[in-house]
Amino acid sequence: MNDEWTMNDMKNDDECIDSNLDETKEEAPTDFNAESVPTTLLDAIDFVNETTNQYIDTHNVFDFAICHGNVLDYLARRLQVTPIEAFMFSICAENGREEITFNTLKYDLRISVPKAMALMTHLDNLVRKRLLNMTTDYDCTISYQVSNEVIRTLATNSDYQPPQHKFDNEETLLESFQYFIEELPQSTMDQTIIYEEAREWVNASKELHLCQEINKLRLSDQSVLILLYCCKTIVTDDTTDVEINNLKCLFTDKRELLKVKNALRSGEHELMKKGVIEHSCNNGIADANIFTLTKKARNKLLANVKLTLTRDDEMLDGVVQSAGIASKEMFYSEKVSKQVNDLQHFLENEKYLEITEQLKKRYKRAGLTCLLYGGPGTGKTETVYQLARETGRDILAVDFASIKSKFVGDSEKNIKGLFERYRQLVDKARVTPILLFNEADAIFGTRMTGVKHSVDKMENAMQNIILQEMETFNGILIATTNLTENLDAAFERRFLYKVHFERPDEGVRARIWQQMLPELSETECETLGREYDLSGGQIENVARKFAIDEILHGKEESNKLALLQELCNNECIIDNSTHARRVGFAA
Repeated sequence: MNDEWTMNDMKNDDECIDSNLDETKEEAPTDFNAESVPTTLLDAIDFVNETTNQYIDTHNVFDFAICHGNVLDYLARRLQVTPIEAFMFSICAENGREEITFNTLKYDLRISVPKAMALMTHLDNLVRKRLLNMTTDYDCTISYQVSNEVIRTLATNSDYQPPQHKFDNEETLLESFQYFIEELPQSTMDQTIIYEEAREWVNASKELHLCQEINKLRLSDQSVLILLYCCKTIVTDDTTDVEINNLKCLFTDKRELLKVKNALRSGEHELMKKGVIEHSCNNGIADANIFTLTKKARNKLLANVKLTLTRDDEMLDGVVQSAGIASKEMFYSEKVSKQVNDLQHFLENEKYLEITEQLKKRYKRAGLTCLLYGGPGTGKTETVYQLARETGRDILAVDFASIKSKFVGDSEKNIKGLFERYRQLVDKARVTPILLFNEADAIFGTRMTGVKHSVDKMENAMQNIILQEMETFNGILIATTNLTENLDAAFERRFLYKVHFERPDEGVRARIWQQMLPELSETECETLGREYDLSGGQIENVARKFAIDEILHGKEESNKLALLQELCNNECIIDNSTHARRVGFAA
């Protein structure tokens, strides 16, 4: 495996190592060659160190090495290294498990700093081959140490076998990579060596599907390291999320780690630009401190790996499940009732799948977008929940307060994260869920022109993202709003269905009173429906306050209607301009 190590080889190997370290010194003796090659590794190492110590003060140590090349050839063959690496290993091995610093090594060999620095490449190679561990303490002092595994090899006189990265399947590769990561804090390899090691893991098993897909991406060594860590997390830790702070186990260079963290948080990292990883979402909100493989990357990279992720259950966080929605009778005008019934028929799963499939065949957008608008308390939001319950669809409700952030760029990322999470839900769900934008006027308002303030720019950017997502939307999006006059025309155009929820008329109000308070007579319900122009939500408020009053003071059948009329009057808001009573937010 190794060529014969001659004087010329030595000079070519390191130009800065001069065999004439000191011209005043005597020539190295030529009669010290061992007559026979050592029979054990420990004998060879002992011979190298004893001879080095004996002649270090009178001869150039590298002249000694040349004279005794047969010993070093033996070590090099057994350890699978070069002769000069075998020499450096022998010097370090003299200390056993104790660390030897770079400065101590320079002093022991009686060489100058430049000549000692020239040896760093050989020491790095020994670290790569796991014959030595390298550590750097708080004052940047470099130390080398023989590992326990290598000491056992020496003690048993076994041929050293460098770590093998060739594996039969992805699971074994990633499990072994896990052990490599666990050893890193103890070995503290140079960061460049760690990067090279990650590349070697991929190249050594390039026939595996995972390694082939990684090579297709043409990533930097750093990105390969992080990508292997992501895949390892999924397979060995049973989770898709990777916290940025957990990457510190991969980096011995703190400045390099800081650069990586900043790139990941800002979305500028190579893996994010290539769509391999993305910020993780929690309840639709992107978390810049946690990232995960994209669904596409996970399907490609780990196509041959059987996964048992717990992430599926976590996907349900913040999702209203249809089975948990309580049944509630709704009252509409004849016009609204027909529209809601048509919408429910559309959302029944069999019909929904049929319609979307036919739309795709006709090259039309298959997503359902629907706007429910009208005054407050007219049943818009409750209608969405009842439609979800009737058709077995879960609801991902948008929390605008959580999406909007004071930090530049975060709100836009959160909106993108929301739609990405919805797509993940669609992929995992048996029945397509509903994405609900409740009180949508908070974000679907008219876009501003000539904006100068960062807040206004953020609002416009968020709206543009939503408009773009709606253009290619594949699923069910329902929005509710009270203020249609503020709705941007671009949003209005993107809603396939628009249902206007009118305030209930006298007859509908009477039915709502009967449903809310069954103990009322038909005449009392008609009276309340005729006298008070209340919305369904306001009638519900009155019914709740009536129940609380009964709990506090007991039932009084004699003045029941009078109490309800008083509560209805309190529900109305006095218009100070006319001193007249108006109901709710009606003009």
